[in-house]
Amino acid sequence: MVDSRPTPPDNRGGRPVSALSTYFDIDARGSSVRTEVIGGVTTFMTMAYILFVNPSILGAAGLEFPQVLTVTALVAGVMTILMGVVGKYPFAIAPGLGLNAVVAFTLVGAQGLTAPEAMGVIVTEGIVITILVLTGVREAVLDAIPMVLKKAIGVGIGLFIAIIGFVNAGFTVAGGAIITRGETGSGQIGIFVIGLVLALVLLARRVKGALLIAILATTIGAIVLNEFFMDGGLWAEFPGVGLIPGQFVSAPDFSLLGDFSFGYWAKLGALGAILAVFTLMLADFFDTVGTAVGLADEAGFLDEDGRLPGMNRVLLVDSLAAVAGGAGSSSSATTYIESAAGISEGAKTGLASVVTGLLFLLALFISPLAGVIPPQATAAALVVVGFLMISAIRDIDWADPTDAAPAFLTLVGMPFTYSITDGIGLGFVSYVVLKAFTGRAGEVHPMMWVSAAAFVIYFAIEPIKGLLGA
Repeated sequence: MVDSRPTPPDNRGGRPVSALSTYFDIDARGSSVRTEVIGGVTTFMTMAYILFVNPSILGAAGLEFPQVLTVTALVAGVMTILMGVVGKYPFAIAPGLGLNAVVAFTLVGAQGLTAPEAMGVIVTEGIVITILVLTGVREAVLDAIPMVLKKAIGVGIGLFIAIIGFVNAGFTVAGGAIITRGETGSGQIGIFVIGLVLALVLLARRVKGALLIAILATTIGAIVLNEFFMDGGLWAEFPGVGLIPGQFVSAPDFSLLGDFSFGYWAKLGALGAILAVFTLMLADFFDTVGTAVGLADEAGFLDEDGRLPGMNRVLLVDSLAAVAGGAGSSSSATTYIESAAGISEGAKTGLASVVTGLLFLLALFISPLAGVIPPQATAAALVVVGFLMISAIRDIDWADPTDAAPAFLTLVGMPFTYSITDGIGLGFVSYVVLKAFTGRAGEVHPMMWVSAAAFVIYFAIEPIKGLLGA
């Protein structure tokens, strides 16, 4: 007999409970499907640049642009959807910047590996991290981090995101004084400033989808300016950016899938291979730990003990993404700090990640359209996200130097070294050293001692290689 009774309402406003809401805990986390979709689209637009930056970097390793674009979109799409469905948090995944540079310029360029052999190193470090997750080691490290450093990591990531925005906009460039101001009178900077002001005004007026609206409006304005007033020359160094595409559909090329090799063991020798895997593993390991902590803190997901419920699921998907990135020849994939853009729009569940992942899969076929978005449009959003994330600095206890100094080194270390891992390393090592030399070693969790020792090796890896002849 068919039950014709209506679906009973839930206790949150009388709305019926949908399967989607139940699975992703949308109502329980105080969100809505609309908010999650907006958040997912915003995250995609903020990080879509990786579709074109990753192929450019891996081109130095001899890989062809169209093939790398395909595997970048595929790995990002599949693993981000998996993060949403399994991890159930609004964290997006894509091939990581920094790690792809290590592949192109260190493993291939300096050490003479072939691209498939370099991807074999990535697969190996991904497998090692997966084992660490399955054995509980990775989550144990995360739980061992003191709350003061977790707050500092979130602030540091906010500063890091902001400086990425300024660099992507061209407002900050390399110069004789290490960094200097770019050409602030250029049309590109004008686009960035307009996008930044628009995003901040919409945010101040509490407009839903402020960042997404700002990115779309700035992109449209950039196309009009570039097409009709600059003869298409505003982004001449980035073909297709700020231009109406000649075609909207492209055919993906999957020829790089599975093109990896473990021949690096023979070429580097056992010691050299182990050091290469260790260096990448540590960077990948703590990049994700730092990113997850920062994003979770920004979204209010951390409990009173500073833990993220279900963190092991997040870490497992992220570790599998490293394996998938190597196997797919896209370089190691990892959780992206740009996910903070979607979180800033109110995204709180894995549904946002599913939306982001589907857009990456769609980009397999409409990459010319995704390539229209100028870096200045998304750069403005990144700066705003940095502003939002820095608010956690008020939760740091600045009265205790053994807490405050490591927190300071963590939060300034990330933007100044342009590395989340290096910033975390500075914080971990200084925290352990200060506690030890002030008679408070008992406050340090055993896993922090192990992590600090690993970072000492990480920072001294080049001298160690020289001593060992690796």
